[in-house]
Amino acid sequence: MKIAVIGQSLFGQEVYKELRKDGHTIVGVFTIPDKDGKADPLGEEKDGVPVFKFPWWRVKGQAIPEVVDRYKATGAELNVLPFCSQFIPMEVIDHPKHGSIIYHPSLLPRHRGASAINWTLIHGDKKGGFTVFWADDGLDTGPILLQRECDVEPNDTVNTIYKRFLFPEGVKGMVEAVRLITKGKAPRITQPQEGATYECIQKKDNSKIDWNQSAEAIHNWIRGNDKVPGAWAELDGQKVTFFGSTLVDNGTAANGQPLDIPGASQPGIVTKTGLVLFGNDGKTLLVKNLQFEDGKMIPAAQYFCSGGSTAVELTEEEKSFAEQMRAVWKSILTNVSQIEDSTDFFKSGAASMDVVR
Repeated sequence: MKIAVIGQSLFGQEVYKELRKDGHTIVGVFTIPDKDGKADPLGEEKDGVPVFKFPWWRVKGQAIPEVVDRYKATGAELNVLPFCSQFIPMEVIDHPKHGSIIYHPSLLPRHRGASAINWTLIHGDKKGGFTVFWADDGLDTGPILLQRECDVEPNDTVNTIYKRFLFPEGVKGMVEAVRLITKGKAPRITQPQEGATYECIQKKDNSKIDWNQSAEAIHNWIRGNDKVPGAWAELDGQKVTFFGSTLVDNGTAANGQPLDIPGASQPGIVTKTGLVLFGNDGKTLLVKNLQFEDGKMIPAAQYFCSGGSTAVELTEEEKSFAEQMRAVWKSILTNVSQIEDSTDFFKSGAASMDVVR
């Protein structure tokens, strides 16, 4: 089948590669423009496939004729949108013989919107997953083609559930969806109204921790914003971001130095294992790492020693993952010659969408 891949990110790149392996012809790749000299991973493909980097598809709500014409000239029979942050006009969505399909990282109709993974965790859902659906003129409202679900683990973060399931199984799901379309067996299941939710985009300015809730709700808020945008609170007059939250067995008394937290039901306790926090139900959670406004991250256990040169201590598994992430960062930050421990991901040219690549 002749396919146009529209989107970006490492996820989009993997979908592109697997569709080619499956025997499909990619007639065009449509991705975002380079940023600070750095091409999106999907835009780096050099297989002789035309790559288009339109900054906009629409102006003042109207499709740009020249852009639509260049798209139509590819002769695509299906549009595949593995991850797309741009607004694609309906003139493009409806043009191919087989229409357009989109990947969304939640079990629609629950968690429509751009921060679906965050809200899956914030709401404490026991099940998560993804949906491949047929694009329409609504926001994540089109008919369902297929869904796959997974268990959400108690301490999952956006990164862990994405790496474990949403990314690898999502790539497979997109390829399977195209196979069903090719065979004429792809369903169009209308999304039910019951259970439909839509949540806002999670950004730093709306990720402040509300201490007037249970320990479990605070835990879900912290992990649902980990790593981006990062749940934060004011400590000693500055914004501090919390990472690595786990619920604690309340049968164990916390021993350590108290830390006053404005708005909290009671002071936190800096212990040898991290920062113990209290919900308004008297139950507790433990935070492993803290990050200050200057970007410095420390073990929460070392909060009162933060003026020194204390660094976060990693387990062997975390060290291995750190090296994998260093390689991923290198592929994204092509304008940076070497990834150091002090490299700032965003100041070096990355965008928020790069976090879930």
